[in-house]
Amino acid sequence: MDLPPLFRDRSSTDPVGEAAAAGRAGEAPGLVLHDLAQTRMRAAILFAPEIPPEDAAVMLPLCAVGFQNALGVLAPPEVAVHLGWDGAIRLNGGTCGALSLYAGVDWLVIGLALDLWPSEGDGGHTPDRTALYAEGCGDVTPPELLSAWVRHTLSWLDTWEHDGAAPLLRDWSGLSDEIGQTVTVAGHTGTALGLDDTFALVLKSGEDTTLVPLTALRKDVP
Repeated sequence: MDLPPLFRDRSSTDPVGEAAAAGRAGEAPGLVLHDLAQTRMRAAILFAPEIPPEDAAVMLPLCAVGFQNALGVLAPPEVAVHLGWDGAIRLNGGTCGALSLYAGVDWLVIGLALDLWPSEGDGGHTPDRTALYAEGCGDVTPPELLSAWVRHTLSWLDTWEHDGAAPLLRDWSGLSDEIGQTVTVAGHTGTALGLDDTFALVLKSGEDTTLVPLTALRKDVP
């Protein structure tokens, strides 16, 4: 697989679990685990952030924008790729996958799960869900998408380290289809007003405004 320097890959039947185990064992960051099955693509990237966990959670939107950029280049121009604050990936308005955040004391894993083919024959029973190949992306192969995701994520890591969060915040906001919509995330429901400078989601519910931090999205390793 064509990955940038300092990244290495191997196949796995449990990308997230194996990446988390590698992090606990002190393995070097840059490990990319993947399970590129015929109907679903799963992958995980291991990071070793040297910043507090609440700040390192920015890797979720950073990797999400990296994925959107990667698929945006590979997919036909008429395919709209949008992002949800909770990691959701949407193609032409239908959810087709998600990114997830897992973290320990000195490691962090971003997991990816992407449906390649619909679970239903024509998708009629689940109109809010779709799949990569159901949206005209039949020429996009999992290996090239995974490689492109890593490359674009690395580019955003460089931007974030040198220019701070502002460029990432600007681009993520432009790729979201949730601003102004009612959403339910991490046990909170309200109208999504946008993000603050820490990427916390600003929710309005009646007269109340709530900030939901990215750390609320952290999941337990299955």
